[in-house]
Amino acid sequence: MRRSVKYRLLFLLSAIMIYCAGFQWLPESMEAGNALGLTIAATIGYFVLLPAIYAYSIIHVGQQKWWKMIVILSLSSLMARLSFPAELASYFEFIAWLRYPIIAVLLVIELYLMVSIVKGLWQARSLKGDPRLHIIDKYRGEDEKKQTLALVLASEPASWYYAIPWFSRNHSNILANINLYSAKLWHWFLLITAALCVSALSYIVIASWSELVALIVSSILAYSLVAVTANYRISRHFSVYIQDNKLVLNNSMWGFLAVKLDDIESIKQGKWAKTLANKGNSTQSDMLIFGRGKTANILLTFKQPQTYFGALGQLPEKVEKIYLVVDTPKELQQHLHPLLSAQAFSTEELSKEASSDDSEKERLNKAS
Repeated sequence: MRRSVKYRLLFLLSAIMIYCAGFQWLPESMEAGNALGLTIAATIGYFVLLPAIYAYSIIHVGQQKWWKMIVILSLSSLMARLSFPAELASYFEFIAWLRYPIIAVLLVIELYLMVSIVKGLWQARSLKGDPRLHIIDKYRGEDEKKQTLALVLASEPASWYYAIPWFSRNHSNILANINLYSAKLWHWFLLITAALCVSALSYIVIASWSELVALIVSSILAYSLVAVTANYRISRHFSVYIQDNKLVLNNSMWGFLAVKLDDIESIKQGKWAKTLANKGNSTQSDMLIFGRGKTANILLTFKQPQTYFGALGQLPEKVEKIYLVVDTPKELQQHLHPLLSAQAFSTEELSKEASSDDSEKERLNKAS
């Protein structure tokens, strides 16, 4: 498990424990004998301890923006409004009033981003390949919020693109297959069965209250069959390939990384124990590993940090190297080596041409 994921889980468990303790032990009124001590302890937990854990685990380790501290402070204020004694809870009533303008501003921003991104997706409708690749190119260098929202919206057409074989019939040839559970037929069948059962069960449970709501909920759950099928096909057939001079790595539909060939410093074949990497120092444990197995057999090192989009783009992370567990490591290395050499040669030639042009300009300036 990666270091950033461990710290996210640490924060989640800490938040659950502190908030549950507050709801369980805080009295309803300050007239209780131990009310003051419990309230002080809850205040420290809500507004000191949890924000500190969030700042380190999410902001520092996860390399997120500092403005996201508003999230945990707002959440703690809401929990205080619901769990503190009545005499103090009223002081947090402002959260109930502030949420409306905050929600309105956020909705306006989200609507603007969605409109601009949908326009971008519409313009890219005639382009071939994974829609997420075109979104990455279009919004490269943009704000992180716009990138993540764009990838979420692009995941819908990407699901249809991979779920229906006719749509992806002209897909780029794969170089290797990452060893993933989601690429197994039994895994796909299990998820399909679970989705159908949950959809049917939700209809049965809700139908006695409202058939219309039951139909809507069960239909939404059944619609997940598209994403489940896309997850299976992308893991089995399209996990490693090259398109538009980029090496694309799909960690199922969940994770996505596209890196330019000239940004790849090296590719090595070998054996790296995943357990040792996870139990090592913080630098080793923060390595990104794609695939199931005791040992990784491919190591990709980048010239500069690349962005890995996890959780359908909601968890972007910077990585400098990545380990892969693939079925044909030797063939993958043999295929990529000439391409990387060609990219390095062309880059060197361009730099030589640029330097010669500069020298020529300098010589002309001296002559004049």
